[in-house]
Order: sequence, then structure tokens, then C-alpha cells
Amino acid sequence: MDLNKAYQLISHKIITWINDFVRLLPNILVSALLLVIGIFVAKLIRKIASSLIEKVSDNRALNNLFTSVIYIFVIAITVFTVLSILNLDTVVTSVLTGAGIIGLGLAFAFQDIASNFISGIFISFRRPLRVGHIVKVKDYMGKVEEINLRDTILRTFQGQMVIIPNKDVFQNPIENFSLLGKRRLDLNIGVSYGEDLEQVKQVTFEALKGMNHLAADDETTMFYQEFGGSTINFMLRLWIDSPEQATYLSAGSEAIMRLKKAYDKNSIMLPFPTTTLDFGVKGGLPLADVPLQIITQAVNQK
Repeated sequence: MDLNKAYQLISHKIITWINDFVRLLPNILVSALLLVIGIFVAKLIRKIASSLIEKVSDNRALNNLFTSVIYIFVIAITVFTVLSILNLDTVVTSVLTGAGIIGLGLAFAFQDIASNFISGIFISFRRPLRVGHIVKVKDYMGKVEEINLRDTILRTFQGQMVIIPNKDVFQNPIENFSLLGKRRLDLNIGVSYGEDLEQVKQVTFEALKGMNHLAADDETTMFYQEFGGSTINFMLRLWIDSPEQATYLSAGSEAIMRLKKAYDKNSIMLPFPTTTLDFGVKGGLPLADVPLQIITQAVNQK
């Protein structure tokens, strides 16, 4: 190979690169300046967004996610603008196309994770439940220990930790016992048919006066409901001033003890379940009034 010819080719190539660099030097300087400004603006926007989101949501993970997304979005716009200034539009197009294809594939592959993730975002903004609330979700009831972007953790009253995917939390009814700050206690009671029902009602209300944990703003109510097999049944409704399970159970126990003591004192009978046997063919006859017929059969022995 001719060394002189090789030298000319290399020189020509280097000169071309230098000319291109000099020609692009203003664009490079503008791009560098724009990149620095873009990073500064992205940090400033992230800081402002963080302070605004914290006023709406107290979920730290969600807040960090949103501020990071905003920061990355501003940085991405800056980078694409810099590439465009440097006349690298084909690179921008290739990057966007590749990102779209990858994003579509990931969406199909992780659709359950994405569903839980999006549900977690809606839960954080709508706040149907918070940490410390007593709730019932599907078949699980307990106190909310933690709310993440993917799942919600409950501690049941038996002490087990239950991890529920946020999709199930968001798509199912939620019974929140803490929103009102109180809970209703329903007692089903039956008294004998021979009792004076007005007296039963009066004794019942007197027995509950001064009971601990009764809500002051809510009236205790009592409703006779049905004629049972051996009792007249009624429902007693009491409002407890706390949603906590221990208080709820304690109030129910105290109410039962007070009622039992008051009924015993006033000779009000709480009957056991009884069964009446009818021996008449047409009904209504006790065993003593039914004639007994003894049939004997002679056995002939051969």
C-alpha cells in the first residue's frame, strides 16, 4: 500500500472531523448549557412537586415515586432536546421506538403487578383506609399495619399478619369501623312469654345506665322482633365510643353481666330452648291423655 496515499486519506478524514467539530461547536456549547439548566430545573421541579404532593398524600413511597417520575420526565425532555440540537434525530427516534416496544412487552408480562401498583396509587389518594384503622376486607378483619404501593398489611384480631394485594382491596367492599370513631353492638335476647314486655324494656334500659364506653351522643334502642319457639326475641343496640376491638368486647361483656343481674333481680326469665312433644293423632294431646293400647300376640308353638 502506498504510504503517501494512506497519509492523505487519514489527513483528509481528520480534517473532515475537525471541520465537523468546529461547525457543531456552537451546538455542542448550547447543548451542554441546556443540559446543565435542564438538570437544575428538574431538581427544582422535583422539590416543588414534593412539597405539593405531601399536602395531598402522606404515603412516603407514593410521594417519592411521583417526584422521581416528574424528575425523570424533565430529564428525558432535556436529553431529547440536546440530541435534537446535535442533529441526532435518528437516535431519538430509535430510543422512543425501542422504549415503546419494551414498555408494551412489560405491560403484558407484569399486568397483575401493574394492576396492584395502580390500585395502590388510587388507595393512597382516595384514602378509604389508613394505617391504624380497623377494617374488614373480603374475609379478613383487623387493624391496618401498613399500606404499600403493591399490597396492604392487616393484623387480624387473632394476631396473624395478612398481606392483601391492593387490587383486591380496591375492587372489593371495605368495611371501615374507624371512620365514625365508634361501633354499634347488637345483642339478641329472648325473654319468657309470661313476662311483662313493658317491664322488660324498662329494666333493660335501667340496667345499662352508667355503663362504661357507651357513646354519649347516641341513644340505646330496643326492638321486639319475633315470637320464637319458647321466647319473645328482641334486639338491643348500643353504640360504643371506640372502634377498638378490646373496648368493643369489654363493653359487650359488661352489658351482658348487667342485664343478667338486672333480670335475676326482677325475676325476668331468660328461658332455655324447650321442645314440646305432641302425642295426639290430631295434635294438642299430652301423653297423659292418650289411651295406651297393649297388643299381645299369642305365639303358637308347634
